[in-house]
Amino acid sequence: MLTIAGLNTHYGASHILQGVDLEMPQGRISAVLGRNGVGKTTMVKTIMGLVAPSSGRVAVGGTDITGWPPHRVSRQGVAYVPEGRLIFPDLTVLENIKVGERPDTAWPIDRLLKLFPSLNERQANRGSQLSGGEQQMLAIARALVSDPKVMLLDEPSQGLAPLVVRELARIIKLLRDEGVTILLVEQNMKLAEAVADELHIMVKGRMVYRASAEVFRAEEATIRARYLTM
Repeated sequence: MLTIAGLNTHYGASHILQGVDLEMPQGRISAVLGRNGVGKTTMVKTIMGLVAPSSGRVAVGGTDITGWPPHRVSRQGVAYVPEGRLIFPDLTVLENIKVGERPDTAWPIDRLLKLFPSLNERQANRGSQLSGGEQQMLAIARALVSDPKVMLLDEPSQGLAPLVVRELARIIKLLRDEGVTILLVEQNMKLAEAVADELHIMVKGRMVYRASAEVFRAEEATIRARYLTM
C-alpha cells in the first residue's frame, strides 16, 4: 500500500534522509522510532508532499506520488496528523471535522462521534477549549473524514497522560482493523510496541533496524541501549 524506496531529502546543504526504504502492506501498522532530529518528521513530510525529495520514490497503491503537492497526495488517500495537532482553535469540534469532509466518506461525522465519545460530548466547543487529549482525537477525526487509505501519525502521544495514550492505542488498532495502513512516528516505545505490527529504528536519516513487534520486545533492552538512549 505504501512504498518508500531510496528516499533522499536535503535541507540546504544538510542531507536529512539518506536512502530510506520502507514497505507497508495494506491494513498494517509500522512504527518508526528514533531520537529527536534523526529525520522522522522529515520523512512523513516528504511522503505528504510538504518537503521535496532530492531523489527516491514514494508510491501509494502502486501509484507513484513522488513530489506531488499535498492536496494531490491527500486525494490519493493519504492523511497526515502532524506533531502538535494543529487543529483550528477558533472553530468548533464539528467545524474542524467538516473542513476535510468528503461526501462519500466511509467515516461520516456521526460515525466519528461514536468512535470519539469525548468529541461527541463537546462537539459545540471550540478547539481551544479542548484538553490536549481531546485535541489529538480531534486531529485524528479530522484526518479520517477525508477517507484515507494511509494515515501518517507524527508523535501522537506527545504530552498526553497515560490513560489518554491507552485510548489512543485502542483507536489506532481499530483503524488498522478497518483496513487503514498506518505509519506511526513515535518516541513512546511502549505505545509503538502495543500497536505496531512492525517496528523500525531511524538513525541519522537511515533505517538501521526492522523487526516484528514480538522480536522487538525480545530485543528491547539491547535496542534501547544501542539506538535510543542519549
